[in-house]
This record gives sequence, structure tokens and C-alpha cells, in this order.
Amino acid sequence: MAAETLDFKAISVAGVTEYIQLLLEGDDNLRNIWIIGEVSSARQHGSGCFFSLQEPDGSATLNAVVWRSQVPKLTVMPTVGEQVVVLGQLKVYPKRGSYQLTTWQVLPAGEGLQALRYRQLRNRLASEGLFDQGRKRPLPDLPDCIAVVTSPQAAAWGDIQQTLNQRHPGLKVLLSPAIVQGAQAPRSIVQAIERVSADSRADVLLLGRGGGAVEDLVCFDDERVVRAISTCPIPVITGIGHERDESLADLVADVCAHTPTAAAEHIVPALSDLYGAQIQLLQQLAQATGTQIYHHKQALQQLSLRLQRLQPNRYLEQAQQAQQWRTQRVLQAFQQHLKTAQHQHQLLTEKLSTLDPAAVLRRGYALVRESSGNVVTNTSELAPGDQISVQLGQGQLDAQVLKINEE
Repeated sequence: MAAETLDFKAISVAGVTEYIQLLLEGDDNLRNIWIIGEVSSARQHGSGCFFSLQEPDGSATLNAVVWRSQVPKLTVMPTVGEQVVVLGQLKVYPKRGSYQLTTWQVLPAGEGLQALRYRQLRNRLASEGLFDQGRKRPLPDLPDCIAVVTSPQAAAWGDIQQTLNQRHPGLKVLLSPAIVQGAQAPRSIVQAIERVSADSRADVLLLGRGGGAVEDLVCFDDERVVRAISTCPIPVITGIGHERDESLADLVADVCAHTPTAAAEHIVPALSDLYGAQIQLLQQLAQATGTQIYHHKQALQQLSLRLQRLQPNRYLEQAQQAQQWRTQRVLQAFQQHLKTAQHQHQLLTEKLSTLDPAAVLRRGYALVRESSGNVVTNTSELAPGDQISVQLGQGQLDAQVLKINEE
């Protein structure tokens, strides 16, 4: 029996699949698309990771794959039950007549995405050294002026004022108002810090906010706020939220007190505490002084006893006697030496007198000199008519040679 002729035009399965493939893969919106969903299944394979995304109520499912070369580049791995945001491209597989998402990146969604951004920002700021302990500045012991950055309508401002007044009445406190919650908060906080820096009266800055939900405190994780704190010219202490809360502002601040009241307590000591500390120091000083006096008295008594045992007077008398004996010996030796020297002097004087030319002249001898002054010792040195001088024992006379007798 001959086949009946169809009165409409039919296309092949491949044609339909190819048409669908052209529609999906040719759509620019589907070539680079972000899709959010819950991972309903995940299976590791040698060629990559195959997983499925579905709506939370299970009303729709999308198959996806991450090829092996792309797995190391993922921020997080698909995990069953986790909400994720996936970047990829829709691909059609003609043989199976199905389509799936070729995935390039997987990010956590919701709170997970916020936590990821927080970790990334924290790691980047930490790598710049903004959280290093070496850059932390100490707070002044007794500041003259304190600047507070907070909302004037917040309960934290009242707590800070009350705490400072109780602990240190009369302390000068400057308020630099700021919005501390919402989208406008980061810029407002930065401007408040800049006002304090430009004013230059405060010795320390307190950044405070009371507790609240986690989403209420995200402004203190803003990079602009963190950098404003890091560049503040005066030390910064934070009192943000509750004890369990820790923001990036706490990490970059010089001191973190977690709550506004604790920060105010940390900035200034209570006058009663200072008075008590002074009394304690005076007591310690009195005790230390008394101890030193007691030890010195003990040492003095021991020295006195030792002095009595040594009897220094007796040693002094013996030393004086020995000194007198040595002095006597020195005098005796000197006198003996003097006598010896006087005797030698007398002998030399007598010997010198015998050799004195004047003494020879006094015995009748004469000293003859020629006109030039030379002493005449031989008649050959003179000639008749020469003028001579004759030195006698008493006086001198001039003469003339009349005759020379050679014999």
C-alpha cells in the first residue's frame, strides 16, 4: 500500500535541535550570564565537576558543568544545599537533546557572598599592613580633649558622655556627628573623622556605635572608613557594637574596646582610681623607704661592731710610734751626713787655700805680666825696654826691663 502523502512540511530531529542550538548559543544574553540557585547535586568526574542548580522550591532545575581546567579558578566549589551565583554560558548537546551551563566561576550567594567580600577586603588591607601591631599608637595617659564620632541621636553618645563625666568631670569633649547606619554612613563617618583631623584640638578620637544587627554594622567594614582611620593624625579607639562584634574599623584602630562605654572607660582613668593609685604608691614608697632605713641601720650596726673588734685607735698609736721612730732615724742619718759633709768641706777649703795663687804671692812671690797681659814665665819672652806689670801679695806696680840676666 502506498504511503499517504502528508499535507504539511516536517523537519528532522537534528534540524529542530540545531535550530534550538542556534537560538540559545546565538543569544548574547546567554553567552555570559550570572545565574543564582541552590546546588541540588554535585558529582566529581575526571573531566570536571557536574552539578545541578534548582529553585529553592524545586520548581526548576538547570544542569551545569565545570571542566577540569577551570576548577582551580573557582572561588568556591559547588556544595549540595548551598546558595551560589554561577557565571557561565548555555550550551546545547544535540545527541542528548539537552542543554547545560558551562561554568566559569562559582561565588557564594546571600550571606556567603557578603562574607567572601569581607574576607577579600580584609586580606587586601592586611597585606598593605593596615592591621599591623607595629603601627598601633598608644593612647595619651591623660588627654586634655577628646573627639567623639557617633550619631548625636544614638544611645551610644549618651553612654559615652555619662561615662566620661563620671570618670573625669570637666574633661573637654568634642562631638563630630555622623550617620552610623545605612548606605550614607561610610561617607558620613569619613567626613566626621576628617573634621576632627582638621580641627586639631583633640588628643584622641573615639569612634562609637551601640549594638545592633549585623547588617547595621556593615558601614564599619567599608574600605573608606578603614582608610580614614588609618590616616587619622591622632590615636583612634573604637567602641562599636557588642563584645562579640569585630569590624575592620576595630582591626585598623589603635585600640579596640568593642563597646562605646568600654571605649570611654579606656580613654580616661577615673579620678577615684588615680587617687587610689596615688595612695598605693605613697604606701609603697613609705614601705620601701622604711625597708631601706632598716637595712642601712643593720649595716651600720655591723660596721660599728666590726670597728670595735678591729680597735683602730690601737693600730693608729702603733702607726704613730712607728712613724716617730722612722722620723728619728731619718734625722740621725741626716745629722751624720751633715757632719761628714762639713768635715769634707773643711778639708777642701784648706786644700784650696794652699793652692790659692794669692797665698803664694803673700809669701813673697810675684807675678809678672807683659804689656799684653800674658804671664811671663821665661826671660826669653822679654827684651830690655819692655813694659811689665808686677803683681805682689799686696798691690801691683809697673816697671821697665833694663837688663836681662840669662842665668
